[in-house]
Amino acid sequence: MSPISRPPISVSPGPLSPSVAFRCVVPLLWALAAWNSLACRGLFWDGAAFLVNIVDSGRFHDFYPARAHIAWATQWPVLLAVKLGVVDTRLLAMIQSAALFALPAALYQLALARARADAVLFAAVLAVVVVVFLPTSFFIIGEYNATYAAVTAAMTVALTTGGSRRDAAILCALGVLCLRSYEAMAYLGPLLAAAVLWATRRRADDIVRLLGRVGALAFAGGALVSGITMAEYWYHPHFVAVRAAVPDFWQNLQFMIPLVGFAIVAALGLVWPRWLRSGAPALAIGILAVLLVAVPWVRPFRPEAFLFPPSHYVARTAAGCVLWAMLAAMWIHAGWRRRPPAVLACLREPAVGRRLATAMAVLVVAAMVPDLVLTRMWTDYLGYFRGVVTGGTGVIQARDLPLQVWPQRLFAQPWTYPALSVILHDAPGQAIVQDRNYGEDQPFDPACGTVPRLTGFRWR
Repeated sequence: MSPISRPPISVSPGPLSPSVAFRCVVPLLWALAAWNSLACRGLFWDGAAFLVNIVDSGRFHDFYPARAHIAWATQWPVLLAVKLGVVDTRLLAMIQSAALFALPAALYQLALARARADAVLFAAVLAVVVVVFLPTSFFIIGEYNATYAAVTAAMTVALTTGGSRRDAAILCALGVLCLRSYEAMAYLGPLLAAAVLWATRRRADDIVRLLGRVGALAFAGGALVSGITMAEYWYHPHFVAVRAAVPDFWQNLQFMIPLVGFAIVAALGLVWPRWLRSGAPALAIGILAVLLVAVPWVRPFRPEAFLFPPSHYVARTAAGCVLWAMLAAMWIHAGWRRRPPAVLACLREPAVGRRLATAMAVLVVAAMVPDLVLTRMWTDYLGYFRGVVTGGTGVIQARDLPLQVWPQRLFAQPWTYPALSVILHDAPGQAIVQDRNYGEDQPFDPACGTVPRLTGFRWR
């Protein structure tokens, strides 16, 4: 009898499983958070004013009731450090930054951990990191960073719950966090409330159903609080200026590149589902990765195309709308089991899901490159600004400094100059940078923009 012939064993690498991709991506996400914390990224724009107000007042800077819960969750480490006698403003800035980055990082880790059993769901959470978190998180002081992460984690837990009391408690806790978190809850809240009720309504355990109802009520309450706040501040000059800037989200290349790419891939998948079985979607996502890696170096060739940190703030509202659509798509994927459309059937094939998850993991790594480049430029800006204030005395007018030229203009925010100046002092009597023309875009809190005391505190 002739021996049975066997095909040669292939040693070419295949798609990563979600578990392997999880072990690759999550440490990188935390490493990025640590790097940004050491760089004091939390001081960017409003962050400097927030820090000095917390230190000067000795209490939470929850000037905006609709965002108070996120403020409490991210500001207590700074208050604790001050209570323990920390007077090094550099260390306090690192603590502030670490708290701001750690909360969304932990929430995205929770979402990724819960999605590992479903490659498509796992890829969707990675897509949220790419198109929502990384392109808008340079303005990490913005409460929306934690809010978007919280609703992503809540949706993922709701879609993967086995009906345990622990899951119900997590959903309830996330609902309480989002009760007063950000105005985007006006439209994210109802979606999450419905998903939580859907996930817990038929559970046999009365405690699970009760916690589910409380969590859903909290998410719905977040929508109510946000709606009331928006109505109250609708005609405030700052709010009007913010609304007017919403359509300018296209200025954020880190946001637009993956958004347009995902839209094309999704459209092709809906029109031609079998296309998803080929390697073309992974190739398309690979092209997005190349573009994201290349974008920091486009400016010398195309001056109007460059990374602009303030655009992270501008794009946050559009990112919230995109997040709503992505969360809804995740729910449709998890909930539509009877007679699913062809696109869902193709996506649920193991090979398709694993390729998609692998490609998205690579894209997350690529999307971190612009963030690293901007953080390096921020470090240089902070060093330049510190040299100005420690090398002079009295009041220095911003108009006498090159703060509106490249690259300083990437990080300049006139009304926070005094706060940043005092934070960077390492001795009494050093200079304060001010903008004589300050008055436009007046913030909600009148304490912002004034010269803080910070008596006894030094940058070391």
